[in-house]
Amino acid sequence: MAVQVRGELTSLRPADEDDVDRLVAWHADPDVARYWDDETFTRDEMEERLARTDVEAWIVEEDGVPVGYLQVHPDGLDMFLIPAARGRGLGPDAARAMACHLRDERGRVRVTVDPYVWNEGAVRGWERAGFVEVSRHPADDGHAAEWVLMKFVG
Repeated sequence: MAVQVRGELTSLRPADEDDVDRLVAWHADPDVARYWDDETFTRDEMEERLARTDVEAWIVEEDGVPVGYLQVHPDGLDMFLIPAARGRGLGPDAARAMACHLRDERGRVRVTVDPYVWNEGAVRGWERAGFVEVSRHPADDGHAAEWVLMKFVG
C-alpha cells in the first residue's frame, strides 16, 4: 500500500490503530451513519474492520487534519467526509486522487462507486471526481435502497 496519495486539496494516508476511536466517533454521528445504512461500530468492531485484508482503509486529510474516510475494496470505493468538511470540493478531490492512483500506479482497469440514488450530493460529488453513471439498480443484499453504479473515466 502506498504511504500517501495526494490530491490538490487533500491527501490520503492509510488508517491505523491511532484512527480507531476517531472512526468509531465519526460513524456514530447520525449525519455520517445515515449514508452508511445507519451502521455504527464498537472499538473492537472497528479494529476488525481495519484488519481486513480485502479492504484498504484510508483517512482523508485537509492540511494534515483528518476530515474523512475512504475505503478501497475489490469492487471500488466508498467514502464519507465529516459534516464540517463538506461543500468545499474535498470529497471529489480525494476520490479523484485515489481513483487516479489505482489506475495509474496500480494498473486497475476499472474503479467504481455505488451511491444511493437518494444521495444526490454524493452522486454529484462522484461526477465532479470523474465518475459517470453506468446503470441504476434496485435495493439488494448489499444496498438498502436504489443505487447507481458509476465508473471512473477521469
